[in-house]
Amino acid sequence: MDSIHIQGGVALRGKVRIQGSKNAALPILAATLLTKETSHLQNCPRIADVYCMIRLLRSLGVCVRWEENGVRVNAKSLQTDELVLGNMPTEAVRSMRSSLCLLGALLGRVGAVTMEYPGGCVIGERPIDIHIAALKQMGVVFAEADGMLTASAQTLHGADITLPFPSVGATENVILTAVMAEGTTILRGAAREPEVVALCEYLEQCGARIEGAGGQTIQIEGTGQLYGTHYQIPPDRIVAGTYLFGAVGAGGSVLLERAPIQQMEAVLELAKQMGAQCDLTTEGLYVQMETRPQAVPLLCTAPYPGFPTDLQSPALTVLTCAEGDSVIEENIFENRFRVVEPLRSLGAQIELLDRHRVAVHGVERLHGTVMEAKELRGGAALLLAGLVADGESIITGCSYIYRGYENICKDLRELGARITSV
Repeated sequence: MDSIHIQGGVALRGKVRIQGSKNAALPILAATLLTKETSHLQNCPRIADVYCMIRLLRSLGVCVRWEENGVRVNAKSLQTDELVLGNMPTEAVRSMRSSLCLLGALLGRVGAVTMEYPGGCVIGERPIDIHIAALKQMGVVFAEADGMLTASAQTLHGADITLPFPSVGATENVILTAVMAEGTTILRGAAREPEVVALCEYLEQCGARIEGAGGQTIQIEGTGQLYGTHYQIPPDRIVAGTYLFGAVGAGGSVLLERAPIQQMEAVLELAKQMGAQCDLTTEGLYVQMETRPQAVPLLCTAPYPGFPTDLQSPALTVLTCAEGDSVIEENIFENRFRVVEPLRSLGAQIELLDRHRVAVHGVERLHGTVMEAKELRGGAALLLAGLVADGESIITGCSYIYRGYENICKDLRELGARITSV
Protein backbone atom coordinates (compact mmCIF):
# COMPACT_ATOMS: atom_id res chain seq x y z
CA MET A 1 0.00 0.00 0.00
CA ASP A 2 2.15 2.84 -1.28
CA SER A 3 -0.52 5.32 -2.30
CA ILE A 4 -3.49 6.96 -0.62
CA HIS A 5 -6.50 8.27 -2.57
CA ILE A 6 -8.67 11.02 -1.05
CA GLN A 7 -11.88 12.66 -2.17
CA GLY A 8 -11.63 15.95 -0.31
CA GLY A 9 -14.02 18.64 0.83
CA VAL A 10 -15.81 16.55 3.48
CA ALA A 11 -16.12 17.79 7.06
CA LEU A 12 -14.90 15.38 9.72
CA ARG A 13 -17.33 14.15 12.36
CA GLY A 14 -17.11 11.40 14.96
CA LYS A 15 -14.50 10.09 17.37
CA VAL A 16 -11.17 8.35 17.11
CA ARG A 17 -8.85 6.79 19.70
CA ILE A 18 -5.28 8.11 19.80
CA GLN A 19 -2.58 5.43 19.41
CA GLY A 20 0.48 4.92 21.61
CA SER A 21 3.36 7.34 21.19
CA LYS A 22 6.00 6.54 18.59
CA ASN A 23 8.57 8.86 20.13
CA ALA A 24 8.07 7.30 23.56
CA ALA A 25 7.94 3.68 22.43
CA LEU A 26 11.24 3.66 20.51
CA PRO A 27 13.63 4.74 23.31
CA ILE A 28 11.73 2.59 25.80
CA LEU A 29 12.17 -0.43 23.54
CA ALA A 30 15.90 0.37 23.45
CA ALA A 31 15.87 0.68 27.25
CA THR A 32 14.62 -2.91 27.64
CA LEU A 33 18.20 -3.94 26.81
CA LEU A 34 19.27 -2.67 30.25
CA THR A 35 17.57 -5.50 32.13
CA LYS A 36 17.72 -9.27 31.80
CA GLU A 37 14.10 -9.55 32.92
CA THR A 38 10.88 -9.26 30.90
CA SER A 39 9.17 -5.94 30.25
CA HIS A 40 5.57 -5.78 29.09
CA LEU A 41 4.90 -2.59 27.12
CA GLN A 42 1.18 -1.99 26.73
CA ASN A 43 -0.29 0.33 24.09
CA CYS A 44 2.84 -0.02 21.95
CA PRO A 45 1.93 1.29 18.46
CA ARG A 46 2.07 -1.13 15.54
CA ILE A 47 3.90 1.18 13.17
CA ALA A 48 6.80 0.75 10.76
CA ASP A 49 9.38 2.40 13.04
CA VAL A 50 8.46 0.13 15.96
CA TYR A 51 8.72 -2.93 13.70
CA CYS A 52 12.14 -1.66 12.62
CA MET A 53 13.32 -1.26 16.22
CA ILE A 54 12.06 -4.74 17.07
CA ARG A 55 13.98 -6.13 14.11
CA LEU A 56 17.13 -4.51 15.48
CA LEU A 57 16.49 -5.95 18.94
CA ARG A 58 15.92 -9.42 17.53
CA SER A 59 19.16 -9.16 15.55
CA LEU A 60 20.89 -8.82 18.93
CA GLY A 61 19.30 -11.99 20.27
CA VAL A 62 16.49 -10.28 22.18
CA CYS A 63 13.19 -12.15 22.53
CA VAL A 64 10.29 -9.95 21.42
CA ARG A 65 6.71 -11.20 21.30
CA TRP A 66 3.63 -9.26 20.24
CA GLU A 67 0.46 -9.74 22.27
CA GLU A 68 -3.04 -8.40 21.86
CA ASN A 69 -2.48 -5.46 24.21
CA GLY A 70 1.20 -4.78 23.64
CA VAL A 71 4.63 -6.34 23.33
CA ARG A 72 6.83 -8.41 25.68
CA VAL A 73 10.60 -7.98 25.54
CA ASN A 74 13.30 -10.04 27.25
CA ALA A 75 16.98 -9.26 26.63
CA LYS A 76 18.43 -11.99 28.85
CA SER A 77 20.03 -13.68 25.83
CA LEU A 78 21.50 -10.47 24.37
CA GLN A 79 24.44 -11.23 22.09
CA THR A 80 27.37 -9.46 23.72
CA ASP A 81 29.96 -10.19 21.06
CA GLU A 82 31.07 -6.85 19.60
CA LEU A 83 31.08 -8.26 16.07
CA VAL A 84 27.42 -9.20 16.41
CA LEU A 85 26.59 -5.69 17.62
CA GLY A 86 28.27 -4.38 14.50
CA ASN A 87 26.16 -6.64 12.35
CA MET A 88 22.80 -5.10 13.12
CA PRO A 89 20.78 -4.86 9.86
CA THR A 90 22.33 -1.93 8.02
CA GLU A 91 19.15 -0.81 6.25
CA ALA A 92 17.23 -0.85 9.53
CA VAL A 93 19.80 1.35 11.29
CA ARG A 94 20.13 3.74 8.36
CA SER A 95 16.38 4.11 7.88
CA MET A 96 15.54 5.19 11.41
CA ARG A 97 17.09 7.98 13.45
CA SER A 98 15.81 6.46 16.69
CA SER A 99 18.20 3.52 16.26
CA LEU A 100 20.68 5.92 17.89
CA CYS A 101 18.99 5.12 21.23
CA LEU A 102 20.71 1.74 21.00
CA LEU A 103 24.03 3.53 21.47
CA GLY A 104 23.29 4.53 25.06
CA ALA A 105 21.40 1.34 25.85
CA LEU A 106 24.18 -0.98 24.66
CA LEU A 107 26.86 1.09 26.36
CA GLY A 108 24.86 0.75 29.56
CA ARG A 109 24.38 -2.98 29.15
CA VAL A 110 27.72 -4.24 27.74
CA GLY A 111 29.98 -1.19 27.57
CA ALA A 112 30.59 -1.35 23.83
CA VAL A 113 28.81 -1.08 20.49
CA THR A 114 29.71 -0.84 16.82
CA MET A 115 26.95 0.41 14.53
CA GLU A 116 26.18 2.23 11.32
CA TYR A 117 25.48 5.92 11.52
CA PRO A 118 21.71 6.20 12.03
CA GLY A 119 19.43 7.59 9.34
CA GLY A 120 15.79 8.64 9.17
CA CYS A 121 13.82 11.37 7.42
CA VAL A 122 15.58 13.96 5.29
CA ILE A 123 14.43 16.95 7.35
CA GLY A 124 17.83 18.23 8.41
CA GLU A 125 21.42 17.42 9.14
CA ARG A 126 20.76 16.26 12.73
CA PRO A 127 24.43 15.69 13.67
CA ILE A 128 25.29 13.37 16.56
CA ASP A 129 28.19 15.44 17.90
CA ILE A 130 26.09 16.46 20.93
CA HIS A 131 25.62 12.77 21.80
CA ILE A 132 29.32 12.01 21.40
CA ALA A 133 30.53 14.99 23.41
CA ALA A 134 28.20 14.14 26.30
CA LEU A 135 29.04 10.44 26.42
CA LYS A 136 32.78 11.16 26.27
CA GLN A 137 32.41 12.89 29.63
CA MET A 138 31.16 9.57 31.04
CA GLY A 139 34.25 7.65 29.94
CA VAL A 140 33.15 6.55 26.47
CA VAL A 141 35.80 6.42 23.73
CA PHE A 142 34.70 6.75 20.09
CA ALA A 143 36.32 5.62 16.86
CA GLU A 144 35.16 5.78 13.25
CA ALA A 145 36.19 3.53 10.36
CA ASP A 146 34.54 2.54 7.07
CA GLY A 147 31.32 4.33 7.93
CA MET A 148 30.97 2.50 11.25
CA LEU A 149 30.91 4.13 14.67
CA THR A 150 32.49 2.25 17.58
CA ALA A 151 31.91 3.31 21.17
CA SER A 152 33.40 1.61 24.22
CA ALA A 153 34.12 2.25 27.87
CA GLN A 154 36.16 0.26 30.36
CA THR A 155 34.21 1.91 33.17
CA LEU A 156 31.20 4.17 32.81
CA HIS A 157 31.12 6.91 35.40
CA GLY A 158 28.82 9.76 36.29
CA ALA A 159 29.54 13.27 35.10
CA ASP A 160 28.25 16.84 35.22
CA ILE A 161 27.09 17.40 31.63
CA THR A 162 25.64 20.50 30.01
CA LEU A 163 24.02 20.14 26.59
CA PRO A 164 24.46 23.14 24.23
CA PHE A 165 20.96 22.46 22.84
CA PRO A 166 18.08 20.51 24.45
CA SER A 167 18.43 17.55 22.08
CA VAL A 168 15.87 14.84 22.80
CA GLY A 169 18.12 12.07 21.45
CA ALA A 170 21.20 13.22 23.37
CA THR A 171 19.16 13.55 26.57
CA GLU A 172 17.86 10.01 26.14
CA ASN A 173 21.30 8.58 25.38
CA VAL A 174 22.82 10.16 28.46
CA ILE A 175 19.98 8.82 30.62
CA LEU A 176 20.27 5.30 29.16
CA THR A 177 23.99 5.26 29.85
CA ALA A 178 23.88 6.98 33.23
CA VAL A 179 21.42 4.57 34.89
CA MET A 180 24.11 1.85 34.62
CA ALA A 181 27.16 4.03 35.29
CA GLU A 182 29.06 4.33 38.56
CA GLY A 183 28.12 7.39 40.56
CA THR A 184 25.80 10.29 39.84
CA THR A 185 25.21 12.08 36.55
CA ILE A 186 23.79 15.60 36.44
CA LEU A 187 22.44 16.54 33.02
CA ARG A 188 21.86 20.26 32.49
CA GLY A 189 20.09 21.78 29.49
CA ALA A 190 18.08 18.56 29.10
CA ALA A 191 15.18 18.18 26.71
CA ARG A 192 11.82 18.55 28.46
CA GLU A 193 9.70 16.60 25.98
CA PRO A 194 7.03 14.24 27.38
CA GLU A 195 8.78 11.35 25.64
CA VAL A 196 11.86 11.93 27.83
CA VAL A 197 9.58 11.85 30.87
CA ALA A 198 8.06 8.57 29.66
CA LEU A 199 11.52 7.00 29.29
CA CYS A 200 12.40 8.06 32.83
CA GLU A 201 9.09 6.72 34.16
CA TYR A 202 9.77 3.33 32.57
CA LEU A 203 13.33 3.21 33.92
CA GLU A 204 12.18 4.24 37.40
CA GLN A 205 9.67 1.40 37.37
CA CYS A 206 12.61 -0.87 36.54
CA GLY A 207 14.47 0.37 39.63
CA ALA A 208 16.41 3.38 38.28
CA ARG A 209 16.87 6.47 40.46
CA ILE A 210 16.12 9.58 38.42
CA GLU A 211 15.08 13.05 39.57
CA GLY A 212 13.99 16.08 37.58
CA ALA A 213 12.54 14.49 34.43
CA GLY A 214 10.56 17.12 32.54
CA GLY A 215 12.83 19.91 33.77
CA GLN A 216 16.04 21.37 32.42
CA THR A 217 18.21 19.53 34.97
CA ILE A 218 17.99 15.78 35.46
CA GLN A 219 19.93 13.84 38.09
CA ILE A 220 20.58 10.12 37.55
CA GLU A 221 22.13 7.90 40.19
CA GLY A 222 23.64 4.78 38.65
CA THR A 223 22.16 1.57 40.06
CA GLY A 224 24.01 -1.15 38.14
CA GLN A 225 20.95 -3.40 38.02
CA LEU A 226 17.44 -2.97 36.67
CA TYR A 227 14.37 -5.20 36.69
CA GLY A 228 11.49 -5.98 34.36
CA THR A 229 8.20 -4.14 34.63
CA HIS A 230 4.78 -3.46 33.10
CA TYR A 231 4.53 -0.04 31.49
CA GLN A 232 1.83 1.64 29.42
CA ILE A 233 3.08 3.73 26.48
CA PRO A 234 1.33 7.13 26.66
CA PRO A 235 -0.86 8.40 23.80
CA ASP A 236 0.86 10.09 20.87
CA ARG A 237 0.61 13.90 21.11
CA ILE A 238 1.78 14.31 17.48
CA VAL A 239 -0.89 11.96 16.12
CA ALA A 240 -3.48 13.79 18.24
CA GLY A 241 -2.22 17.12 16.86
CA THR A 242 -2.35 15.81 13.29
CA TYR A 243 -6.00 14.79 13.64
CA LEU A 244 -6.74 18.06 15.42
CA PHE A 245 -5.42 20.06 12.47
CA GLY A 246 -7.31 17.75 10.12
CA ALA A 247 -10.53 18.84 11.83
CA VAL A 248 -9.48 22.51 11.81
CA GLY A 249 -8.72 22.40 8.08
CA ALA A 250 -11.64 20.26 6.88
CA GLY A 251 -14.14 21.53 9.45
CA GLY A 252 -16.61 19.55 11.51
CA SER A 253 -16.59 18.18 15.05
CA VAL A 254 -14.25 15.47 16.32
CA LEU A 255 -13.62 13.75 19.65
CA LEU A 256 -9.98 12.68 20.07
CA GLU A 257 -10.21 9.95 22.69
CA ARG A 258 -7.27 9.74 25.13
CA ALA A 259 -5.59 12.79 23.59
CA PRO A 260 -2.72 13.84 25.93
CA ILE A 261 -4.17 17.30 26.49
CA GLN A 262 -1.64 18.31 29.16
CA GLN A 263 1.15 17.90 26.58
CA MET A 264 -0.58 19.94 23.86
CA GLU A 265 -0.81 23.44 25.31
CA ALA A 266 1.01 25.19 22.43
CA VAL A 267 -0.92 23.17 19.84
CA LEU A 268 -4.29 23.94 21.42
CA GLU A 269 -3.41 27.62 21.62
CA LEU A 270 -2.68 27.71 17.88
CA ALA A 271 -5.90 25.82 17.04
CA LYS A 272 -7.88 28.36 19.06
CA GLN A 273 -6.14 31.23 17.24
CA MET A 274 -7.25 29.59 13.99
CA GLY A 275 -10.86 29.70 15.22
CA ALA A 276 -11.36 26.19 16.59
CA GLN A 277 -13.39 25.48 19.69
CA CYS A 278 -11.41 23.02 21.84
CA ASP A 279 -13.10 21.52 24.90
CA LEU A 280 -11.59 19.12 27.40
CA THR A 281 -13.81 16.18 28.34
CA THR A 282 -13.43 13.07 30.46
CA GLU A 283 -12.89 11.10 27.24
CA GLY A 284 -10.31 13.39 25.67
CA LEU A 285 -10.38 16.46 23.44
CA TYR A 286 -13.48 17.66 21.60
CA VAL A 287 -12.73 19.89 18.59
CA GLN A 288 -15.34 21.88 16.68
CA MET A 289 -14.67 23.99 13.60
CA GLU A 290 -17.54 25.46 11.61
CA THR A 291 -15.85 28.39 9.85
CA ARG A 292 -12.87 29.01 7.60
CA PRO A 293 -9.59 28.96 9.58
CA GLN A 294 -8.05 32.28 10.55
CA ALA A 295 -4.43 33.17 9.74
CA VAL A 296 -1.86 33.66 12.51
CA PRO A 297 0.71 36.48 12.26
CA LEU A 298 3.68 34.32 13.31
CA LEU A 299 4.12 30.64 14.21
CA CYS A 300 7.53 29.61 15.57
CA THR A 301 8.61 26.07 16.35
CA ALA A 302 10.59 25.51 19.53
CA PRO A 303 11.68 22.74 21.90
CA TYR A 304 8.95 21.58 24.30
CA PRO A 305 6.86 23.19 25.72
CA GLY A 306 6.96 25.32 22.57
CA PHE A 307 5.16 24.46 19.35
CA PRO A 308 6.49 21.08 18.10
CA THR A 309 8.41 20.94 14.85
CA ASP A 310 6.66 17.65 14.07
CA LEU A 311 3.37 19.52 13.70
CA GLN A 312 4.72 22.47 11.72
CA SER A 313 3.88 20.91 8.33
CA PRO A 314 0.27 19.99 9.30
CA ALA A 315 -0.20 23.53 10.64
CA LEU A 316 1.22 24.96 7.40
CA THR A 317 -1.35 22.94 5.46
CA VAL A 318 -4.22 24.49 7.42
CA LEU A 319 -2.83 28.00 7.02
CA THR A 320 -2.74 27.65 3.23
CA CYS A 321 -6.54 27.85 3.23
CA ALA A 322 -6.87 30.29 6.15
CA GLU A 323 -8.31 33.77 5.89
CA GLY A 324 -5.37 36.18 5.84
CA ASP A 325 -1.59 36.03 5.79
CA SER A 326 0.71 34.03 8.06
CA VAL A 327 4.43 33.55 8.62
CA ILE A 328 5.99 30.31 9.87
CA GLU A 329 9.48 30.20 11.35
CA GLU A 330 11.14 26.78 11.67
CA ASN A 331 13.78 26.79 14.41
CA ILE A 332 14.57 23.08 14.79
CA PHE A 333 15.21 21.49 11.37
CA GLU A 334 16.33 23.22 8.19
CA ASN A 335 14.48 21.01 5.70
CA ARG A 336 10.96 21.09 7.14
CA PHE A 337 9.65 23.05 4.13
CA ARG A 338 9.91 20.20 1.63
CA VAL A 339 6.09 20.19 1.55
CA VAL A 340 5.95 23.68 0.04
CA GLU A 341 6.17 22.57 -3.60
CA PRO A 342 3.49 19.85 -3.35
CA LEU A 343 1.20 22.28 -1.51
CA ARG A 344 1.74 24.83 -4.27
CA SER A 345 0.61 22.20 -6.78
CA LEU A 346 -2.75 22.23 -4.93
CA GLY A 347 -3.01 25.99 -5.44
CA ALA A 348 -1.48 27.13 -2.16
CA GLN A 349 0.30 30.49 -2.18
CA ILE A 350 3.50 30.07 -0.17
CA GLU A 351 6.65 32.16 -0.44
CA LEU A 352 9.99 30.92 0.86
CA LEU A 353 11.50 33.91 2.66
CA ASP A 354 14.66 32.00 3.57
CA ARG A 355 15.55 28.44 4.61
CA HIS A 356 13.85 28.95 8.00
CA ARG A 357 10.78 31.05 7.15
CA VAL A 358 7.79 30.98 4.80
CA ALA A 359 5.01 33.47 4.18
CA VAL A 360 1.55 32.03 3.51
CA HIS A 361 -1.28 33.86 1.78
CA GLY A 362 -4.44 31.92 2.51
CA VAL A 363 -6.64 30.93 -0.44
CA GLU A 364 -10.30 29.98 -0.31
CA ARG A 365 -9.92 26.60 -1.99
CA LEU A 366 -7.25 24.03 -2.73
CA HIS A 367 -7.65 21.61 -5.65
CA GLY A 368 -6.75 17.94 -5.59
CA THR A 369 -3.69 16.62 -7.40
CA VAL A 370 -0.97 13.94 -7.20
CA MET A 371 1.66 14.48 -4.49
CA GLU A 372 4.65 12.51 -3.21
CA ALA A 373 5.52 12.18 0.46
CA LYS A 374 9.22 12.69 1.17
CA GLU A 375 9.22 12.32 4.95
CA LEU A 376 6.95 11.32 7.83
CA ARG A 377 5.29 14.49 9.08
CA GLY A 378 5.34 16.18 5.69
CA GLY A 379 3.54 13.14 4.30
CA ALA A 380 0.87 13.46 6.97
CA ALA A 381 0.54 17.16 6.07
CA LEU A 382 -0.07 16.26 2.41
CA LEU A 383 -2.74 13.81 3.53
CA LEU A 384 -4.46 16.64 5.42
CA ALA A 385 -4.18 18.80 2.31
CA GLY A 386 -6.05 16.09 0.43
CA LEU A 387 -8.84 16.22 3.03
CA VAL A 388 -9.15 19.99 2.60
CA ALA A 389 -8.85 20.18 -1.20
CA ASP A 390 -11.71 19.89 -3.68
CA GLY A 391 -11.69 16.78 -5.86
CA GLU A 392 -9.36 13.81 -5.76
CA SER A 393 -5.83 13.81 -4.37
CA ILE A 394 -3.38 10.94 -4.65
CA ILE A 395 -0.41 10.69 -2.29
CA THR A 396 2.49 8.38 -3.10
CA GLY A 397 5.51 7.50 -0.98
CA CYS A 398 3.17 6.57 1.87
CA SER A 399 5.69 4.26 3.52
CA TYR A 400 6.96 7.42 5.23
CA ILE A 401 3.52 8.09 6.72
CA TYR A 402 3.17 4.53 8.02
CA ARG A 403 6.38 4.99 10.02
CA GLY A 404 4.45 7.01 12.57
CA TYR A 405 0.70 6.47 12.07
CA GLU A 406 -0.82 3.13 12.98
CA ASN A 407 -4.18 3.31 11.18
CA ILE A 408 -4.36 6.79 9.73
CA CYS A 409 -6.64 5.90 6.81
CA LYS A 410 -8.97 3.81 8.99
CA ASP A 411 -9.04 6.51 11.65
CA LEU A 412 -9.97 9.20 9.14
CA ARG A 413 -12.60 6.99 7.48
CA GLU A 414 -14.21 6.62 10.92
CA LEU A 415 -14.42 10.41 10.96
CA GLY A 416 -16.20 10.42 7.59
CA ALA A 417 -13.27 11.09 5.28
CA ARG A 418 -13.39 9.46 1.84
CA ILE A 419 -9.96 7.91 1.87
CA THR A 420 -8.52 4.57 0.70
CA SER A 421 -5.11 2.89 0.67
CA VAL A 422 -3.99 1.32 -2.62
